[in-house]
Amino acid sequence: MSAPPAARPPRVARDKRAGVARWAPGVGVLRAYRREWLPQDLTAGVVLSALLVPQGMAYAELAGLPPITGLYATVVCLVAYAVFGPSPYLVLGPDSALGAMIAAVVLPLAAGDGSQAVALAGALALLVGLICTSAGVLKLGFVADLLSRPIRVGYLAGLAVTIFVGQLPKLLGFSVDAEGLLRELAATWQGLDQTNLYALAIGLVDLALILGLKRRRSRIPGVLAAVVVSILAVTVFDLTARGVQVVGTLPQGFPAPSFPAVGLSDLPFLLAASVGISLVAIGDTIANSAGFAARRGYQVDSNQELVGIGSANLLAGVFQGFPVSTSASRTAVAEQSGAKTQVTGLVAAAVVLSMMLFFPALVRNLPQPALAALVISASFTMFDLTELRRLFAMRRSEFALAVACALGVALVGVLGGIIIAVSLAIGQFFARAWRPYSAVLGQPAGVPGFHDLARYPDAAQIPGLLILRWDAPLFFANAGLFRDTVLQRLAAATSAPRLVLLAAEPITDVDTTAAKVLTDLDEDLNATGVHLAFAELKDPVKDKLVRYGLLETIDRRHFYPTLEVAVEAFAREAEGRQQEREPPR
Repeated sequence: MSAPPAARPPRVARDKRAGVARWAPGVGVLRAYRREWLPQDLTAGVVLSALLVPQGMAYAELAGLPPITGLYATVVCLVAYAVFGPSPYLVLGPDSALGAMIAAVVLPLAAGDGSQAVALAGALALLVGLICTSAGVLKLGFVADLLSRPIRVGYLAGLAVTIFVGQLPKLLGFSVDAEGLLRELAATWQGLDQTNLYALAIGLVDLALILGLKRRRSRIPGVLAAVVVSILAVTVFDLTARGVQVVGTLPQGFPAPSFPAVGLSDLPFLLAASVGISLVAIGDTIANSAGFAARRGYQVDSNQELVGIGSANLLAGVFQGFPVSTSASRTAVAEQSGAKTQVTGLVAAAVVLSMMLFFPALVRNLPQPALAALVISASFTMFDLTELRRLFAMRRSEFALAVACALGVALVGVLGGIIIAVSLAIGQFFARAWRPYSAVLGQPAGVPGFHDLARYPDAAQIPGLLILRWDAPLFFANAGLFRDTVLQRLAAATSAPRLVLLAAEPITDVDTTAAKVLTDLDEDLNATGVHLAFAELKDPVKDKLVRYGLLETIDRRHFYPTLEVAVEAFAREAEGRQQEREPPR
């Protein structure tokens, strides 16, 4: 008997809840939240907020906008990603890589009008949000499949080097005006005579606290201890009078949501810029998400990552913010501080908002070298030397791929490094498919089945039969090599083969170019008394050969379900021919 009407609504409600959790993973996390996670999420959120405030203000200035807009963008993007983002660690916010791109678009259009610059930046964030969200809904997150383990390891290693070099001047107590890893290194070297020893002492003490407490697995978070100690040191010893730079008092207030008003004539420029910014944000987000997921042993939905970053940009656009992206350094800080779930982002947003509204002077004496120490210590965790060594020992080509990715990110930039690495990965895959491994098979004594003669040189071969395995799809790039390989193996055979039997299970596809090569090869072999046969060919591939008309050339009887069946059929035919040649008794 079916359930009465009164019993059905709970199931419908559960289905609706499941649908909400599908598009808003943070909702599902909150429903299943464990009380024991809260202390770690609270600690990580508080620690993270100390880093978010100065970085948000600095990156807003980099984008040519009032510093307060960086805090607006920080708060709303943290909330949006906590609801719609799938990763428990990923931290979104204003980003240095986007700052210069935003400034290059907004400042010329604003022509010195500060309020217009804010509106243009908001419109730009909305467009970026629409592009990213649409990409997620349309399931374009497959780009993450191109980011293999070596690429992820190399990407994070390159970021670690970039972050370390970028934070060195701040640790030493001065600033440099340079872009790019090599220029920053040169400018830092030239500015060493400007080193503030008090700033350096604070930074080194903080680094020792962070790394030392982590190594001892202390219950006291090293990052939080460093923040507290450095604020106390500045306050007690009046280090600002000795040239140590501090965060200072925060601007106060928070805006109401509003739609940015921009002219229609500005939209084409904003749209073109939003595409480029979206590519950087998407590439950065997916690479960071995949890298941290691989490090921590969990999986994330790349399409949902795009929805998460898209929603963050949409919300930033209506709260006087600007385009945001993922921050590897802030994500590493959250991870290192013990973050468990997306609640860390909510805590950080609440702390930053509270500071803006009620306690604008709370982190006034937080020294900039302490922030540098936090970021540098986080960069150490991103450089996975153990995994690089493992790649070097196991597969040199993948180690080279990781190094190329690291160098690309460090020397060319995040997007350029990702493009270089993905291009190399595609080239590496193409090279493997273009020149795949092939083997002649035989029957080793005491080992069931047919195996590679390179591994079993004493394996028996059946006279008149050449069994060849081709370990790749057959397509336009390797079809000629396949034909040459067959002919070379025939020429090298000890006895003249009458049948070339392809162990075709590894052949997962045959395109039209390869089909034409197979047809021509079979005709050429037939002219010399040799035939071509297939064993273990997958049905979808065989269906393609039928559509290509290949069975009009190759004998339909020369398709066998297994190698054993094919060898037995060949043996019967050979025996029949032998009997025909024997004279009657």
